Formats: sequence, structure tokens, C-alpha cells
Amino acid sequence: MSSKKFVGAHTSASGGVFNAVENAVKIGARAFALFTKNQRQWVAKDLDKETIDKFKKALAESGILAKHVLPHDSYLINLGHPEADKLEKSREAFVDEIQRCEQLGLVKLNFHPGSHLKQISEDECIGIIADSINMALDKTSGVKAVIENTAGQGSNLGYTFEHLAQIIEKVEDKSRVGVCIDTCHMFVAGYDIRTKEAYEKTWNEFSDVVGFEYLMGMHINDSKPPLGSKKDRHHSIGEGEIGLDAFRFIMNDERMNDIPLILETIDASIWKEEIELLYSLEN
Repeated sequence: MSSKKFVGAHTSASGGVFNAVENAVKIGARAFALFTKNQRQWVAKDLDKETIDKFKKALAESGILAKHVLPHDSYLINLGHPEADKLEKSREAFVDEIQRCEQLGLVKLNFHPGSHLKQISEDECIGIIADSINMALDKTSGVKAVIENTAGQGSNLGYTFEHLAQIIEKVEDKSRVGVCIDTCHMFVAGYDIRTKEAYEKTWNEFSDVVGFEYLMGMHINDSKPPLGSKKDRHHSIGEGEIGLDAFRFIMNDERMNDIPLILETIDASIWKEEIELLYSLEN
């Protein structure tokens, strides 16, 4: 395939992380995301040598490169938590997540930045998030911390390009930090990408505020709620408020080459068709 786009989905690792690779291959994915542990639990048993070896073998055989895999950390983690004991718990869990990626030979970890829980200011929370990232990077090596933009629900930070830029600015090792832009989150946070003009305006703003050198992955989702609604509800490609054109623009945008483009759309049974649809949009 001559495409420079690497489209996949967040596949199930149920029964062992190596199954995520097999599930990706089954749907014709050239990239994938996974949880390296049960994301609803704080602690999981360590990855054993057999599991690690099986994962690495499956990945090698799949032809999918480590840089096109975008693991996601547990949703329980809040790196901006205002309470010291809970922050410590989140930081420990985050380090563990990075170490699991290291063990599997993966080079990126995607995470939501954190929430102030209406107890501290946005700026204070951003400082805590950056401190959390710095501490985790100090204790680990080889894995990039990839911050995901959020939808702006509740007290979650990361829904503006400025939030992402402020966090990156405070990260000491810039070579190990990046961002993952979720199209649904972007849209419901108020960034329009539906027309060519709106798409260019939004991405020009991203370029000016954050910088494309930090774009390390995308989540490719349509949106059930309308523009600027700050509600995080994904939809199948072309079925929601964003519509198909935006995804055509992405698939023909060189700036999105060679990074994982991951479906988190609502109907896993049509991921294979959605992957084919996205590739069919390339000129």
C-alpha cells in the first residue's frame, strides 16, 4: 500500500496484550491503540516475560511499527489532582504505565492531562500536571508522554490548544512530550473542521499555538453533539455532526503522515469498513 497514512482502532487486549495486535490485524489496521492493563483498576499484575515475548512476536509479524501503536493509560489517573495523596497514587500509576510500554518495546503513551476538580485554579492544575509528567519522565526512558486534547467536560483541562502548549512549555524534556488530537474532542471544544476554510483555520491555530512537531497521533471520531457543546460522545465516521469532509481533509493532509490515526468510534463491528472508508478518501 502506498499510503503514508496509518489508520487503525483501539482494539481489545482482553486475554492478553498480544491479542490487541491480532485484533488490529483482523480489521486491516496499520496502527492500533490498546490498554496495557485493565484501565478500570489502579494496580495490575506485572507483565511476565512470556506475555512480553508474545506481544513483541505478534507485533513483528503484523508489520505494524512500534511508533504506530498508541497505548492509552488508565482513565483513573489524574495527574493534576489537587489532593496530595491522590496525586501521588496517580503519579505512581502513570510511571507504571510508562514502564509497561517500555517493556513491550512501545514508544508512546497517550493520556488525558488531568482535572482541577474545581478545587484549584486552571494554572495551578497545569503546573501540577507538568510536574507529574517531569517526574514520570525522570524515572523512565524511551517512551514519549502524549497528551490528549479533551472535550472540556466538567473540570478536565486540555480542551484548548493553549492548555496543551502551557503543559508542554513546562515539560523539561521536550523530546519526550507530544500531543494526540481527538477530532470529536476538538470539535465539541469549539474547533471547527467541517469546511476546508474552517479546517485550515483550526490547524493553523494549532500550528501557531502548539506546533506540528508535537503531533504524535490522532483519534479519528465523528461527534454526536454539536460544535462547542463540550460533551464527549463519539460517533461513527460520517454519521455525526462533523461529517465526512473533515476526514477527507485529514486523509489528504501531509501533516498527518506517519502517525497513528486511531478510531474510537462507537461501533467496533464496522471498524474494518471505516478503515477502508478512510483510505478511500485519499486522492
